[in-house]
Amino acid sequence: MKKFIIISIILLALDQFTKYIFTGKEYLVGSFGIYYAENTGAAFGILSQMNIFLILVGFLVLFLIFYFYNDVKCKLPFILIFAGTLGNVIDRLLFGYVRDFILISIWPIFNVADMCNTIGVLILLYCFWREDKTYKQKSHKK
Repeated sequence: MKKFIIISIILLALDQFTKYIFTGKEYLVGSFGIYYAENTGAAFGILSQMNIFLILVGFLVLFLIFYFYNDVKCKLPFILIFAGTLGNVIDRLLFGYVRDFILISIWPIFNVADMCNTIGVLILLYCFWREDKTYKQKSHKK
């Protein structure tokens, strides 16, 4: 649990610091760079203007991660998703929107918390795939 807290605090601090530094900024090189935006929705702008609902979902995610953390083998994705969710929930509570600033032309504008969530989900999917593959190999040997 100590590792969970330390890594979460570091990622949360990085997220909030970068959001603070790049608020209102624009540094573009072609279609890449820093372009500040305020997102009142979730990923890809879905559920726009549903801040209360998104805060409640965020708190549910935080609770579930904290509750199940000790029971899982693959802990890193839970840490990443926890830190990313908390970073965006803090924004929603303080500002009523999430501060995004990283622009890559083929993708919607995002932030460090979004990167934590995305990487965490990808690692979690890999862990599920690996666990399923191991389970299937063990069940075929019987």
